[in-house]
Amino acid sequence: MTISNVAALQIGSHPDGKQKTLETILSYESEIKNAGVNLVVMPEALLGGYPKGETFGTYMGYRLPEGREAFQRYFANAIDVPGVETAELEGLAQRTGAHLVVGVIERSGSSLFCSALFFSPEEGLVAKHRKLMPTGSERLIWGQGDGSTLPVIDTPLGKIGAAICWENHMPLLRTAMYAKGIEVWCAPTVDERENWQISMRHIAHEGRCFLISACQFQPAPRDLGISLPHWDDDRLLIQGNSVIIDPMGEVIAGPLKNGPGLLVAKIDLADLVKARYDFDVVGHYSRPDVFTLIVDERAKTSVKFQQ
Repeated sequence: MTISNVAALQIGSHPDGKQKTLETILSYESEIKNAGVNLVVMPEALLGGYPKGETFGTYMGYRLPEGREAFQRYFANAIDVPGVETAELEGLAQRTGAHLVVGVIERSGSSLFCSALFFSPEEGLVAKHRKLMPTGSERLIWGQGDGSTLPVIDTPLGKIGAAICWENHMPLLRTAMYAKGIEVWCAPTVDERENWQISMRHIAHEGRCFLISACQFQPAPRDLGISLPHWDDDRLLIQGNSVIIDPMGEVIAGPLKNGPGLLVAKIDLADLVKARYDFDVVGHYSRPDVFTLIVDERAKTSVKFQQ
């Protein structure tokens, strides 16, 4: 197919944990199905949560016991891949006929990774991407992904891949994804700002690809019954601004502001060739005689056993 319906599901992690968040996701099943959506992108850290404002009891040079308790609670709310939650998402993909890209916090041993999971209606969980570079204090709680999880998935609605939040700002990662032939760029995020909108339009225009950015929506701290330092109690914690953009960098749906919802747009893969007529970033507009990028896709482990 060349014409598809794609969507960004703008919701937030439920304060009562991953089971309630999963229930919120599943509550959109009928809307996804009735809209005839072929691909749904969901926000960063949706299952597991993005603990905005949490310090985890950490100061330069020392960590407090209450921070360890906070991390233990956060770890318990993360998910196993595969696991109970991924089985539920496989069922959602199968029942709706939609491919899913879902932001999760993934447990691996005693470490956590911010990941994007790819689900197919026919095959279930088909791939995952682990965020390469957590931003700022995210590095306290999330490990770094390696080059072994940079998938671009061939689907009936095009080749889809994902970059999570600020790793979208990494030019070499973008170049690698372009070289893999990405056609529908998925960007799970919690960045609500205007600068993010500018970056998303730039990436779609640079890569001459469709782009779906799905951001969480979180109410104001007062509505959540919490208080955060240096944050107005009545200011939305995350206002959303999910958006869908065409290969010329033009917004075709959204941004969806100040509330949850399913943002839907129609895309036509035939537009890709037209957009790349004068700019194919890894094709006729590249200079391999001048620039070379090497991507190490080997899985990295800290210990190797040999016999």
